[in-house]
Amino acid sequence: MKNNTSFRRDRMKKGVYILPNLFTTASLFCGFYSVIASMKGMYEIAAVTILIAAVLDSLDGRIARITHTTSKFGGEYDSLCDLVAFGVAPAILVYNWSLFSYGKCGWLAAFLFVVCGALRLARFNVQIGVINSLVFNGLPIPGGAAVVATGVLLFYYFGGEGRFPDPSIMVAVVALALFMVSSIKYYSFKDLHYFLRKPFMSFVLIVVILVIVVAEPQIMLFTFALGYSLSGPVWTLCRLGRKMLTEFRARKSQCQDHPL
Repeated sequence: MKNNTSFRRDRMKKGVYILPNLFTTASLFCGFYSVIASMKGMYEIAAVTILIAAVLDSLDGRIARITHTTSKFGGEYDSLCDLVAFGVAPAILVYNWSLFSYGKCGWLAAFLFVVCGALRLARFNVQIGVINSLVFNGLPIPGGAAVVATGVLLFYYFGGEGRFPDPSIMVAVVALALFMVSSIKYYSFKDLHYFLRKPFMSFVLIVVILVIVVAEPQIMLFTFALGYSLSGPVWTLCRLGRKMLTEFRARKSQCQDHPL
């Protein structure tokens, strides 16, 4: 036991990797600033900073792997920052923007989003190397935060003003929270190797998507975020439907082979 403790102390004395942890810290800063903006009623700015945090969060891990600077410290630090940027920040945003009007039910729905995000991160950390890396077990917490942030931006894009105390927002927040702690599988995109040679048409497709996003960013970002959050349940229902169809065909074949 003493040897393990001294080994960990020796590793910490050597310091931490600067570059990936700077990106993680920048993501944490965006999450914290989003909370401040939400408290001041600057909901659009709060939503934008959450999306910036999501971009930074996607970069820190890739930079660590590319530069061979991954570490246990970096992984734990990233999870703590994710809870603030993608759990607390969107919960405060959606509470001030919409759920405030529903009193206790409103802040309980916002808290449910935070606690389910925390549970999602904890489960992800203990399942590393256990489940298939090509899928996520439950909706990733940045995905849930992106739906909230892009939904706010879409509201103001279509001319909305002030707050939006609509019951559908509470339903959506609760659904996102449950998606995060569910066992629904989501595609992780980890098998996409951006630095390898790809077919020419793949590059053209990426350019077209970027042009569409730049043309209508509020609409397209919300569409992508909502589409990804629903892709898991749709994928699960499709797999369940194929399984039931296969079983039905098997039973039908057995009945034909053994008529009464």
